[in-house]
Amino acid sequence: MKSLVSKLLLLTALPSVALIVGIWLFVQHSLNQPVVLGENLDLNTQGDLLWTIDRGSGLSQVSFELDRLGVIEYPSFINAYAALLGSTTIQAGTYRIQPSDSARSLLDKFNRGDVVRYKITFPEGWSFKQWIAHMAKIAQFSEIKFKSSADILKLANIQVNHPEGWLFPDTYSYSDADSAYDILYQAHLEMQQTLDRAWQKRCSNLPYQTPYEALIMASIIEKETGLAVERSAIAGVFVRRLQRGMRLQTDPTVIYGMGDSYKGNIRRRDLLQTTAYNTYRIDGLPPTPIAMPGAAAIDAALNPESGSSLYFVARGDGSHHFSDTIDEHHQAVRKYQINQRQKNYQSMPKPELSP
Repeated sequence: MKSLVSKLLLLTALPSVALIVGIWLFVQHSLNQPVVLGENLDLNTQGDLLWTIDRGSGLSQVSFELDRLGVIEYPSFINAYAALLGSTTIQAGTYRIQPSDSARSLLDKFNRGDVVRYKITFPEGWSFKQWIAHMAKIAQFSEIKFKSSADILKLANIQVNHPEGWLFPDTYSYSDADSAYDILYQAHLEMQQTLDRAWQKRCSNLPYQTPYEALIMASIIEKETGLAVERSAIAGVFVRRLQRGMRLQTDPTVIYGMGDSYKGNIRRRDLLQTTAYNTYRIDGLPPTPIAMPGAAAIDAALNPESGSSLYFVARGDGSHHFSDTIDEHHQAVRKYQINQRQKNYQSMPKPELSP
């Protein structure tokens, strides 16, 4: 009797099992079907569809919208399959949907956040003002040009009093879901980490009390250096001048302090004007960095080249002539700066100006 009951139950269950298996196979078939990118869609030249998922959108909303456009079929099956696997979390951004994609591959992309990424590059030596102007040229970030420096720092969660020097020059990638402040925060973290690593490996007897002072020096070195191989030599000159109580007397600090009034030339009256950044008139370092230094400039500031030179002048080809004495420096100035003034951009420490 028990054997007969078992057989009857098995016969009764077979149709249900077959139905479940059939549904599962159909779902799998639907998930693996290639997407349809019809003529009604705005495809790029490669025949791909750039599809943006807004922040806060759910998988169900996205799948039904793709179904409405005819890209996929049976969105309910896709949603149920994702729920079964615990894969309903999707990330915002713009995705590249290609003819080779399927509903399954799209679900994988949405889960991973495999969004289209772009790149933006910030060269060494740019100022904060240049960073913001560069970002504002990108439509996605254009609103940043209407923000004050204080507002930008607050929105980027950068907790410093002055932004100059605190962003690491590099190439950063971003998606449509990122903001300008996301990039700035990333650049700030990178600068903090770079400065900290270099500070831990600094040489002894440097004239800096804090890493920030080294950052200020690095920014000056970055602006003064024409040839990369001269960074540590230029750093050595500036470090020795600070150690001896000499003024730095470097033009890039004066230019930074002049702001928008700088029109391409420094006049003698500019050098005689006392400002916080005029290192011809102030002792020691200026109050803040004057640009965003790269890792090499930071390393040079913390590991300057040893030697005895106290002066340098640009030769006009990007390189510099280094001098130990003021007399030798005067001769070099006459040879390279006065005779080639129109060719020279990089500045040099000059003899002290009389008050």
